[in-house]
Amino acid sequence: GIDLVAGGKSKKTKRTAPKSDDIYLKLLVKLYRFLVRRTGSKFNAVILKRLFMSKTNKPPLSLSRLVQFMKGKEDKIAVVVGAVTDDIRVYEVPALKVTALRFTETARARIEKAGGECLTFDQLALRAPLGQNTVHKSSTYNFFLVVYDNDYQVLGSTVSYAFS
Repeated sequence: GIDLVAGGKSKKTKRTAPKSDDIYLKLLVKLYRFLVRRTGSKFNAVILKRLFMSKTNKPPLSLSRLVQFMKGKEDKIAVVVGAVTDDIRVYEVPALKVTALRFTETARARIEKAGGECLTFDQLALRAPLGQNTVHKSSTYNFFLVVYDNDYQVLGSTVSYAFS
């Protein structure tokens, strides 16, 4: 608007708190704010930033993607700021240590049956306060892109984006 001096650009706004009223999420934010302030760890700052994100930007991660991503990194803890869902296309799940906001019942059962661990973010903060031996996995999110042809008929296609 008129307030911008010499045609300057307005800065993009950044979330400073989650919009959600979820009290457990707010407690996690409180914990990770403390960790960021006291440790100065880049890992904790990234986790805090992701906790602020909208539900659309915290998409679920399937077990198959997680298994594929963790090949050769079995000794590390996978960190997913989002949900971990089951995938029936995976026959054998290796023993994985996974931290996520939520696990589906079957995904949790399969990980634990394989000798793995399903951790919460507060357990992760106790185990690795600086993010030692962790691998952060951001998911891809799908959104529906509306495409029109010459006759204004809607041709829909799902577009998948990865973000880090």
